[in-house]
Amino acid sequence: MTAIVPPPSRIYLLRHAEAAFPAPGQSDFDRPLSERGYAAAEILAENAADKSYKPDLVVSSTAIRCRQTADAVHRAMGENLDIRFVDALYNATPEIYLDILGAQQDMGSVMLVGHNPVIEQTLEALIGHQLLAQALPNGFPPGGLAVLDFDQGRNNWRLIDFMID
Repeated sequence: MTAIVPPPSRIYLLRHAEAAFPAPGQSDFDRPLSERGYAAAEILAENAADKSYKPDLVVSSTAIRCRQTADAVHRAMGENLDIRFVDALYNATPEIYLDILGAQQDMGSVMLVGHNPVIEQTLEALIGHQLLAQALPNGFPPGGLAVLDFDQGRNNWRLIDFMID
């Protein structure tokens, strides 16, 4: 498991919702959400807001499907939600995701909107392989949201909720 010092009190890891298949000649970066992905992102964001899951900051990949997923979160959680789009989250490594989380020291809670397999690998780095395998035996699905709290006493991250539309 990986330490982020000092940690935010809560981390949200959101994999972008289902993407459309690429059109001929379209780059992977430019793939939008599918119709199902749009609907799933809206439902997930509304359900997360209903549970009072609202980060202080959203950091999203600049890929179109991540931007669209982050926009759904923005609509559900309010106009004053701070969203930053970061190129480095596209084609990144778990270390980059963890570095970006670690750089948000002034934030109480941070949401990363990113891509698999890196979002799943980041979750594994935070909670460990065994807990990841128990919580997500079939992997981190599109539009899935992992909610983690930092346990000061144990000095580790706990997966407290996993949401999917």
